[in-house]
Amino acid sequence: MPLDAQTQQIVDELTVAYFMELETVMNYIANSVHLDGVRAEEIKKSLAADVTAEVGHAQLLADRIKTIGGKLPGSLEFKATQKTLQPPADSTDLVAVIKGVIDAEHGACEQYTKIIKLCDGFDYVTQDMCITILADEQHHRREFKGFLTEYEKA
Repeated sequence: MPLDAQTQQIVDELTVAYFMELETVMNYIANSVHLDGVRAEEIKKSLAADVTAEVGHAQLLADRIKTIGGKLPGSLEFKATQKTLQPPADSTDLVAVIKGVIDAEHGACEQYTKIIKLCDGFDYVTQDMCITILADEQHHRREFKGFLTEYEKA
């Protein structure tokens, strides 16, 4: 049975968020392994720890898409977009990675805010889930803004 227009729009935006989370996982793993140097250790640990949270977000999104009647996409529908979060040529370029994380988290915050507004007065369960995930993303972004401040002072 086809979904009503608003539910389909919610599914479409949840799918965007789902792929954003999965791409973030790939880039966090890559950067948590790629970075070198003593100063990189804290960034690497933080990225590795955040992988679990981002996978959890993707799983929540996948479950919600299914629950409201949508179809989960496979990998062939994925299109990468996180240019600034690619592992840098210089494996000691921590600032590039930090800025990439901030960009990715900012994009996630914008996407969840969009979904929250789209769900308002219509789908409170999805809205609540996205509010919770938004808080996590804001926390990740704040943590990396703190790292950026420290590294730009050095």
